[in-house]
Amino acid sequence: MEGTSLYLPIVILLMQCSPSSPVTVTTNKYKVEVREFSDAVLSCMFRTERDQNPRIEWKKRGKDVSFVYFDGHFKGPFEGRATIEGATVTLQRVTQEDAGEYRCEISAPLDSVNLGETNVTLKVLVPPHTPSCEIPSGAVTGSVVKLHCRDHQSIPPATYSWYKDSQPISQPRHANATYVINSHTGILEFKSVAKEDTGRYSCLASNGVGPPKMCEGKHMTIEDVNVSAVVAAVVVVCLVIVICGCGGYLLHRNGFFSRHRGRSNVNYIPPPQESTDFKHTQSFML
Repeated sequence: MEGTSLYLPIVILLMQCSPSSPVTVTTNKYKVEVREFSDAVLSCMFRTERDQNPRIEWKKRGKDVSFVYFDGHFKGPFEGRATIEGATVTLQRVTQEDAGEYRCEISAPLDSVNLGETNVTLKVLVPPHTPSCEIPSGAVTGSVVKLHCRDHQSIPPATYSWYKDSQPISQPRHANATYVINSHTGILEFKSVAKEDTGRYSCLASNGVGPPKMCEGKHMTIEDVNVSAVVAAVVVVCLVIVICGCGGYLLHRNGFFSRHRGRSNVNYIPPPQESTDFKHTQSFML
């Protein structure tokens, strides 16, 4: 008994000094990626030291911090379209407005460390939409021509490929190619178009989330410059300039543009005559 009484204080001291396990919070997926209008699972797992009924809160971080789950209920836009099991939340039919950073907070007042948290980032993926395409209807040979293709809604951003007459246009393999394709900006640029570039062009947008989408094709015609017509037009313009110049010179030489020529005299006022007193030059006889 005496030996037992000697060891008892040591056992009690060891029990008091044994390390405790305060509240800890973790997740099995820190980044969640789901397609738009599908369900997103935001996992949150916790362990407490003594508190068996900790408080669970979910918040969404942005410009302002807003509550997702508080006091046993979902708040705001999550009310009626989210469920919770333990501390793991499932958001139903997520949209782009749901994308962002979420924080799971566990409060255990009875624990030595009474607060733990973990963050989960939600990214909502959007499949490609039909891209908008800008394709000129025509151009002249030797000119620089750019074709534009863009889908502003896909997440992640789409990449683009071009088609001519329903056949894919391959990426140029040498620096002397007459065209360049930027698959990220969607621009097909011809450095110097030729007649053989005439055709029906269309663009395909894809991002690996959903099926690719293609814009409606548009025909582009490349024509040669009519050199004869241009020369004839220049000659005609030069002749008109020469004739106008010669005519103006002759008119000026003949005094047509004289300062006093053609002035009207309708406003002419004769000079006043000197007034003379009426004088009798004869005597009238009665």
